[in-house]
Amino acid sequence: MKRKTTLGLTALGAALSLALSACGGGATSTPSQTGAAPAGAPPAAFNAAVTQVFNPSDKKGGIIKFANAGDWDSLDPADTYYGYSWNFARLYGRTLVMFKPAPGDAGNELVPDLAESLGTPSDDAKTWTYKIRTGVKFEDGTPVTSKDVKYGIMRSFDKEVFPDGYTYFNDTLNWPKDYKGPYKSKGVNVDSAIETPDDQTIVFHLKQAYSGFDYFAQLPATMPVPEAKDTGAKYREHVISTGPYMFDKNEIGKGFNLVRNPNWDQATDPLRKALPDGYEVTVNVNADDIDNRLLSGDLHVDIAGTGAQPASLSRLLTDPALKANTDNPTLPRLWYTSVNGNVAPLDNLDCRKAVQYAADKAAYQTAYGGEFSGGQIATSLMPPIIPGAKNINLYPSGPDNHGDEAKAKEHLTACGQPNGFETNIAYRSERPKEKAAAEALQQSLGRVGIKLTLKPFPQADYFALYAGKPGYAKDNKLGLVVNGWGADWPDGYGFLSQIVDSRVIRETGGSSNISVRDPEVDKMLDQAAEQTDVAAREAIWGQIDQKVMEGAYILPGLWAKSLLIRGKGLTNLYVSNSTNMYDYLNMGLQ
Repeated sequence: MKRKTTLGLTALGAALSLALSACGGGATSTPSQTGAAPAGAPPAAFNAAVTQVFNPSDKKGGIIKFANAGDWDSLDPADTYYGYSWNFARLYGRTLVMFKPAPGDAGNELVPDLAESLGTPSDDAKTWTYKIRTGVKFEDGTPVTSKDVKYGIMRSFDKEVFPDGYTYFNDTLNWPKDYKGPYKSKGVNVDSAIETPDDQTIVFHLKQAYSGFDYFAQLPATMPVPEAKDTGAKYREHVISTGPYMFDKNEIGKGFNLVRNPNWDQATDPLRKALPDGYEVTVNVNADDIDNRLLSGDLHVDIAGTGAQPASLSRLLTDPALKANTDNPTLPRLWYTSVNGNVAPLDNLDCRKAVQYAADKAAYQTAYGGEFSGGQIATSLMPPIIPGAKNINLYPSGPDNHGDEAKAKEHLTACGQPNGFETNIAYRSERPKEKAAAEALQQSLGRVGIKLTLKPFPQADYFALYAGKPGYAKDNKLGLVVNGWGADWPDGYGFLSQIVDSRVIRETGGSSNISVRDPEVDKMLDQAAEQTDVAAREAIWGQIDQKVMEGAYILPGLWAKSLLIRGKGLTNLYVSNSTNMYDYLNMGLQ
C-alpha cells in the first residue's frame, strides 16, 4: 500500500498487480442444478478461465450482479487500495494507461488508455510526458483535459482527506516544499511536479529517475477529476465518470448501481467492450451467502476476488460438475499476521519469536481452506513466484507444522514472560477466513500461555481507523493483526516496500505496514531501488526478507491460492495476471 520515501528507481520493471447485487438470499440448489450450464454456453472445465477467455461473446445487454462481503474503502480513485476496487474502477474511470484486458501473462502488458500512447521519458527518465486522447468526455458532456488529470493527482496528495490511498505520487514527484494538496495549499503552483502546457499534454517531473513510471500512470489517481465538481471526502458518493458506465444510485454502506454513460464514445476507447447495460452492486453481504448465491445463479461475481469460503469448499471440490465451474490461480500474495512491536511485551524480540514458534501453521492453512484453495504454508514473506525470493525458514514449526511449543516457551522465558502474556488480535469482521485464522492462533498460542482476545473491525476502515492507525493499535493493544498483501507489481519492490518500509507508517492512519519499524530495512530498500543490475537488486530483496524475519515482525501464514467460482451466464470470463482475479472490464452476459 502506502509509502513515504523518495524512490531512486532507474530500472524497475514488471507488471503491476494488484488485488456487491440485491441482498437477501442464502438460496441454494442441488448439485445437478448448480452444475448445469446455461443454454448455448461452452462446456465447463476446471481452470478453463486461467489462461484463456471462457465463453467469449460480444453480445450486449443485461445487468451483472456483484456482491462484497464488506464495504469499499472508497469508490474515490484518490482513496482506494483494494485490488478489487482498482479492477472495478475501470468501468467508470479511465487512467492514463492500463493493463491489457487479456488472460494470463498478456494481462501484464501496459497499454495506453486515456493517453494516446505510453509515456515518453526525457531528462534521463526524470521527466515523463503523455498526450491525452481527443474526444473523451465526462458524463455531463464536458471535454476531459490534461488539467483534469493533473487535479485528480493533486487531490490524492492529501492523506488526511484520503487516508486509504497510496503515496507513490507523493513520494516520487517534485512537489513544492511543504505542499499539502489543493485543499490546504489552495492556489499553489505545482508545475515543478506536474505541468499542463496545453489541454492535451501532461508532463510529470520526478525527484529521481524512474524508468518504470508507466506503472504509476495506471494507478486510479490518474483518473481525471473536474475541479468544479470535486466535493472532497464526499466525492466518493458520486465520482464523475469518464468510462462507459456512470453512477445512478449510491447508498453508502448498502450498495450502488451503474448505468450506461451517454457521453462515453467507443471511438475513443478501443479497450472496453461495454457489454452489459449496467451493474448492481451490494455491499456487506454475508460471505457464505455470496458463495451460495453464486452457485444458485442469483449472483454473478464475488467482487473481493479472494475465492470461495471454507464452508463451500468440500461441496465444490467433491462435485465434478461444480468444480468444473471454478478456477484456481496462484497469486503473488501473502496471508500473514503482523506482530506489532509497538505493543508491549511484543516490543521484545524474544516475545515476538515465541509467537513465531507457537503458531500452528497447519491450522492457519486450514482456516483459509487448505492447500488447494488457501495456499502453501509460508516460512517467509516473498512468494516463490516473485523474483528474488529465497528459501528462508528461521522458525521451523515442527515436522507436522503444528508449532514448536518447547522453542516458544524457551523464548517466553528469555523475554521475561515465562507464563505467557495477554494481547489482542485484530481481523476484518466480514472475512470468515481471517476470523478462522485468528481463532487458530488463539488456540495454538494459548498452549504456551499467550492469551489472545479477538477484535473484529470493518474491512472498509481496517487500515485507516483501526489496525493501520498506530495510535489506535497501541492504545487498544492490537499486538497481532491478521492481514494480507498482494504485490503492487510482481517484483521485490512492488511486493515488499509497502509492508516493510517504516516510512509508510502514518499517525493519521491508513498505514499498510503495521509492524516493521527497522531503519536497516529502510536503508536496504533504498539500496535495492537504486540498484540498476537486476541480479544484484533481486539479491537485496531476499536479504530484506531475511532481515524482517530475523526481527520476527511478521508471522507468515500462506503463499496464496484462491478458488474462484464462475457466475452462471457470464461471458468473456478470464483471470488476468495483473489482478490475479477475474477481469471485470469486459464481462458480458449469455
